[in-house]
Amino acid sequence: MLQCIFLLSDSGEVMLEKQLTGHRVDRSICAWFWDHAISQPDSFKQQPVIASPTHYLFQVFRDGITFLACTQVEMPPLMAIEFLCRVADVLKDYLGGLNEDVIKDNFVIVYELLDEMIDNGFPLTTELNVLQEMIAPPNIVSKVLSVVTGRSSNVSDTLPGATASVVPWRTADPKYASNEVYVDLVEEMDATINRDGVLVKCEISGEVQVNSQITGLPDLTLSFANPSVLDDVRFHPCVRFRPWESNQILSFVPPDGQFKLMSYRVRKLKSTPIYVKPQLTSDGGTCRLSVLVGIRNDPGKTIDSVIVQFQLPSCILSADLTSNHGTVNILANKTCIWTIGRIPKDKAPSMSGTLVLETGLERLHVFPTFQVDFRITGVALSGLQIDKLDLQTVPYRFYKGFRALTRAGQFEVRS
Repeated sequence: MLQCIFLLSDSGEVMLEKQLTGHRVDRSICAWFWDHAISQPDSFKQQPVIASPTHYLFQVFRDGITFLACTQVEMPPLMAIEFLCRVADVLKDYLGGLNEDVIKDNFVIVYELLDEMIDNGFPLTTELNVLQEMIAPPNIVSKVLSVVTGRSSNVSDTLPGATASVVPWRTADPKYASNEVYVDLVEEMDATINRDGVLVKCEISGEVQVNSQITGLPDLTLSFANPSVLDDVRFHPCVRFRPWESNQILSFVPPDGQFKLMSYRVRKLKSTPIYVKPQLTSDGGTCRLSVLVGIRNDPGKTIDSVIVQFQLPSCILSADLTSNHGTVNILANKTCIWTIGRIPKDKAPSMSGTLVLETGLERLHVFPTFQVDFRITGVALSGLQIDKLDLQTVPYRFYKGFRALTRAGQFEVRS
């Protein structure tokens, strides 16, 4: 049972406080949390569950905002973390993004959403479709009406029909002129390559995202050509577990609109689509840097939006870097960003230059880690393939489409 939820900005300011039970949690717990977050900036933010002298704290960090929940009683920690993730997702969908200004401009709607999403410390209604029927999303028309009528609440006077349905995640009786279902495979590749060029870790985190616009109450089945590659699968509540357990088939009644049907992980991949080869040699107070980027395994689709970023060591006084493809920018905080874009077929992009060390330092002793970003449209690097999507129980024709996208996640190359 959660007792309180706080929303904290990057500066530690409490933007929103929601007390959930009769026991009031003092705001001083936020000061304790922020003091420890400042003293341990990296390790502290990676801890989703924190034990303070008086409370258990659960934190989720999204887009510069810390969602902090407190309790004094024993409870399943994953329930609290999952609820905070769901709150962040709902707010992002409602408000069109997450940042301090958006939260402050729409704090009334944020409070109304929290009132419906949790009751006396226990999660209640977290489905976006149902919430949108209960609380109108903010827009210019609603703001003008609130000024004219003097009514500040966006909460509907009638209970949504989906709350009494056997499929509470679906809007009651939607109607469309054309019935369409689109399925997207969105994958992120996390990789670590050591200074010798050896691939230490390579795995993919993926999602099956569905946009369903079908009249009535459809029953869909989705199957994969090679489901054996999947690990750590997680499903939307609409998925029936027994067909997946027996035949690896996703059988579900979809929510209306865009939603995440399933998330998965594919481990122990053997290669990456691109390579990044940095070389650093230093002597006599200067360091020579050379970075080569190219295609290692051609995925059959264009690799674009390639960016190589790294932090210059603090001992570097100045840097003169140029490239034969793309642009190189060095920011005031000594972050170097090499924007390559699309890798050409005829030549491998390279960046080289000289780094000047501070006075009295002959050689470079701290070596940077290169962060790589890329994007490949039209292919899932995990190898996962959708076999077919069928519509049951509804007699009319529907249109379906499939897309795939792979992008870099935590892709690091050490030097």
